[in-house]
Amino acid sequence: MLRTGVLPPTLFNLRRPLLLLLSTHIHSCQKLGKMGAGRKSASCSENKEGVKRGTLMVMEGCDRTGKTTQAKQLVEFLNSAGKHTVFMRFPERSTHIGGIIDKYLSNKQELDDRAIHLLFSANRWELLPEIQKVLKSGTNIIIDRYAYSGVAFSAAKPGMSLEWCKGSDAGLPRPDLVLFLDLTPEQALSRGGYGTERYESQKFQERVRENYHSLKDNSWKVIDADRTIEKLQEVLRTEVLNAVNSVKQEELPILW
Repeated sequence: MLRTGVLPPTLFNLRRPLLLLLSTHIHSCQKLGKMGAGRKSASCSENKEGVKRGTLMVMEGCDRTGKTTQAKQLVEFLNSAGKHTVFMRFPERSTHIGGIIDKYLSNKQELDDRAIHLLFSANRWELLPEIQKVLKSGTNIIIDRYAYSGVAFSAAKPGMSLEWCKGSDAGLPRPDLVLFLDLTPEQALSRGGYGTERYESQKFQERVRENYHSLKDNSWKVIDADRTIEKLQEVLRTEVLNAVNSVKQEELPILW
């Protein structure tokens, strides 16, 4: 039994990351409130006069769909076409919060399901200033996994609803384009099996895929990923070029 006012070691170590998420989220809400009631956009277009904001693109999908490979190739393609683009991925494991997430995913640390969900969200919030800065400079971003992954994976666990899971990411920029690489878990398994990290099992991936399909909106392009790397890259290049060429100066809307 715990003494009153004494945190268990695991939660004690999580105080700073969780407080960071809370303070960041409150600051975001306060900032949006100052901008005007009902505002539904993220501050990503306040850049130098004449500089068009960058395009925010996200690669999503279950494990073994080839997201990382395709995202990196798309970055190379856009840069070679004169469209300055950078690659990001979540979780970003180099930060303090990311280090805790890494230990959890590699089964070196146990955490409450809700605590780890909030840490995944905090990891995205702590990188928000960098995302905004890059977009305002006119540079495009392709992100390997974003808030949709956080919600789809967490809501695949018992007792965690999609709506609850969406709450901690509400207010993040909504991407201009989401490329969802769709494979059945059976097709993904045939690519060499799942790895050893947490969540990498066929049954869990089935629930994750169902959640992804529940999260789809009009910014999504659902792409059949059951094709060669080269053929898939061909399809994706068309989508990202269209997105980059059609992005408007207006601010990005916000999630949820």
